[in-house]
Amino acid sequence: MTLSSPLSIAALSLSFLAPMSALASGNTVTSQYVDVSSYLTSEADIEAWYQLRASLKQNFDDICGDTFCEGEYSNIESLRFRCSVNALTGRLGQCVWVFAASNEEVDPATGAVTVDARTWACQAPVAPRTTIQEFLTALAGTSPLYATLPRTQTTLYEGLGNCL
Repeated sequence: MTLSSPLSIAALSLSFLAPMSALASGNTVTSQYVDVSSYLTSEADIEAWYQLRASLKQNFDDICGDTFCEGEYSNIESLRFRCSVNALTGRLGQCVWVFAASNEEVDPATGAVTVDARTWACQAPVAPRTTIQEFLTALAGTSPLYATLPRTQTTLYEGLGNCL
């Protein structure tokens, strides 16, 4: 096959793209995940999400010194709790709680400070098919770290034990 003009090359190129555009047209919709904060629309749900994140941080700060912060890294800080949600179904994809800490040592001879910094990305043990609404409802209140996660027999606290 000989392509003699730029127009015929363009037409051939578009023919290869046609199947891709059919996929994107919505005829065969695939999952699309977004951040929970982009998914929630009602003021009550948005407030519940931000309250959940603040309560988790506070719950962690309250127990850190007696649990996870007793070892080499005594200053573990909760950085962010973040979840993905399927934009079409409202089902959670994954939730990750990110932490950071450091251990510093001073060299007495030189005064140099060496820093051993560490981060953890702890995946929450969220059950398949859990919706964001189920999640927000189950973890509402002042102690979400200890609340049983929907469709499970476990808590976020227990999930941290496998990570930190």
